[in-house]
Amino acid sequence: MTIELAVTNNVFARDILTVAQLNQAVGQLLERSIPALWVRGEISNFTQAASGHWYFTLKDSRAAVRAVMFRGRASAVGFVPRAGDQVEIRVRVSLYEPRGDYQLQVDAMRRAGLGNLYEAFLRLKEQLNAEGLFDPARKREPAPLPRAIGVITSLHAAALRDVLSALARRAPQVPVIIYPAPVQGADAAGRLAAQVRLANARGEVDTLLLVRGGGSIEDLWSFNDEALAREIDASAITTISGVGHETDFTIADFVADVRAPTPTAAAELACVPRSELLGRVMYAAETLVRGQQRRLERAAQRLDRAAAQLVSPAQRLEHQRERLNSLSYRLASAWAGPQARRGARVNLLAQRLAHRVPDTRRGVERLAAVTRQLGQAHARLLARRRDQLAAAGAQLRALDPGNTLARGYAIARDAAGRIVRDAAGLAAGQGLDLSFAQGGARVEVTQVRETRDL
Repeated sequence: MTIELAVTNNVFARDILTVAQLNQAVGQLLERSIPALWVRGEISNFTQAASGHWYFTLKDSRAAVRAVMFRGRASAVGFVPRAGDQVEIRVRVSLYEPRGDYQLQVDAMRRAGLGNLYEAFLRLKEQLNAEGLFDPARKREPAPLPRAIGVITSLHAAALRDVLSALARRAPQVPVIIYPAPVQGADAAGRLAAQVRLANARGEVDTLLLVRGGGSIEDLWSFNDEALAREIDASAITTISGVGHETDFTIADFVADVRAPTPTAAAELACVPRSELLGRVMYAAETLVRGQQRRLERAAQRLDRAAAQLVSPAQRLEHQRERLNSLSYRLASAWAGPQARRGARVNLLAQRLAHRVPDTRRGVERLAAVTRQLGQAHARLLARRRDQLAAAGAQLRALDPGNTLARGYAIARDAAGRIVRDAAGLAAGQGLDLSFAQGGARVEVTQVRETRDL
């Protein structure tokens, strides 16, 4: 790299400079002439001051230079370097004027080689995205009521404890199955992919969590593996990734059905809280009870209206009895008047005959016999009428639905309230309302028979 120095003032035109003026001029030349750039080297003599600033020497096999990273910049690095670490730093060249030493002011730091890793990450991300592995249309929602939840992570990871604690708090009724695998290291990606395959082969969980705690990009690199990404994409089980912290993104996050910012958040997304489920059940039960109450009230109203329109057999019988009594009285009145008049006339004629015809005894006796016969015929007619009335009353009482029900029968009605008289019109699974002498019941047809068994 060729650097051209441009002197913007005329300080070197002076005959004699002080040391301070010289150092100030050189510092300005360095700051104005050398742009910010990346430098790779090895950390040595690292010191973290009480103020939070970092002081160290960056060296390679041929040279060394002092460097400083102020607290505001150092807090964003994500790791604390140690002597011997290979790093890449973004620097501005400056001069420490009191001693005339030039140094590097560090704006950013990463471990050496991360630039290549990030480029590989971007290439794989672009490739998988072009293939459609990140398509939102392919994403699936977690099962609201999973049979079981699977967790793929290290048995020694703090993330596992966080996940188990969250699941025990939110959904203690849901079984948890752990598929152990290392989450960093040379063989971690292959082991993680194998456990995804195993979970799918066993088919014992409805949701699969892929989790680990935070770390550097190298620590999380196993989750940027292409084979693992394709295994997640092929999974028939809904996957939730919870890798690192909220600011960490891996290829697994993009491929998974749901991305959670942390392992704990992944556990929370995998299940509905037990309290919420209980609330849903209570609400459903209350809704069902209210619906049943409304249906019963409507049925009772329909029954009351039907009862008001139905004439009781007893009332019919009483009406017929009153009518019979009225007819009997009218008949008796109609018979008694003419008979009395005929009797009086007969007596009168008898008296007249007694005066005109000496022997009228036999005629009077015959007339008396006829009169008795007429009275007997009238009595028999009234008796027959009364017998007919009693028979009609018995028939009416036999037709009374209440009496029929009291003998052990029941009235069946379909959903429309129509009385069912023929089993041929029924179907298995159909609901019926049965009315008994006391109360009723809701039943379901399980079998239809064409013959009648009594």
